[in-house]
Amino acid sequence: MGAILNPLYSLVSGVIILFHKALTPIFGKDSGVTWALSIMGLVVLIRIILIPLFVKQIKSQRALTALQPHMKEIQKKYKDDRQKQSEEMMKLYKEHKTNPLASCFPILAQAPIFFSLFTVLNGIAKNKPHGYLKGEYLTSAAQAKFFGASISQSFLGSPETTVKIVTVILIFIMSATTFTTQRQLMTKGMPKMDSSNNMMLQQQKIMLYAFPLIFAISGVNFPVGVLIYWSTTNFWTWGQQFYVIKRNPTPGSPAYEELQRKRAKHDGVEGTTTTENSDGTTIEEKGQRQQPKKKKKKK
Repeated sequence: MGAILNPLYSLVSGVIILFHKALTPIFGKDSGVTWALSIMGLVVLIRIILIPLFVKQIKSQRALTALQPHMKEIQKKYKDDRQKQSEEMMKLYKEHKTNPLASCFPILAQAPIFFSLFTVLNGIAKNKPHGYLKGEYLTSAAQAKFFGASISQSFLGSPETTVKIVTVILIFIMSATTFTTQRQLMTKGMPKMDSSNNMMLQQQKIMLYAFPLIFAISGVNFPVGVLIYWSTTNFWTWGQQFYVIKRNPTPGSPAYEELQRKRAKHDGVEGTTTTENSDGTTIEEKGQRQQPKKKKKKK
């Protein structure tokens, strides 16, 4: 097991150390700000690397949306045969090269990094080095404070009130951002679908409530540094998704309809023209917006 995990420990700790060295001249070697920003830097680097996977996730979600009518037909045709229904569904996914679990890929891809970071930060509390986080770096990280709480301490692992307050706040942020990100996708980024026997919608609803609950329960065991990591990655996910929904929404979604209305308004599909009657009164008439004519240059 060590042969598999050691490279990950070295990768995670090495990236943190690189950011730490870059930030030390600004905030100081032992500053909690330096170590917190180093962990955030790890998040930014990982999420940039995962952008292609995020794009694949979006494409897969939209492909599933397009397959909804076919999925409904299969469910109706084989409603009394669950096994045949599952076989036909898998065949449909294979033909269209999509995966109903694609929305979980970014989280699954981060799982090894998350586990490695958890182990590295736990090692700080136990004075046990992992990867490049050893010697003076291990001592410095152990002394670093984030709003008065050591980055290596957890809610259950420390009797200090400050640590418990900081971890509760971070756990709340971690769970709340997970919930709002998923809700943003369901209310604005997905086309309106029939909720009856809809596999994709049911999956999204489970994720809406299950993931925040899992984070809230398991968060009491996470060191402050891990909570910083996961809260930061959640903010990144929310912002990334917000940008996609705003700029390139899924056809048929509320965000897409809103974008179409804005474009129509911006293009000025309807304008008003004013005509004057013989008695001096004016009448406004709606019609096509006329483009201004260029004045001819006098020769």
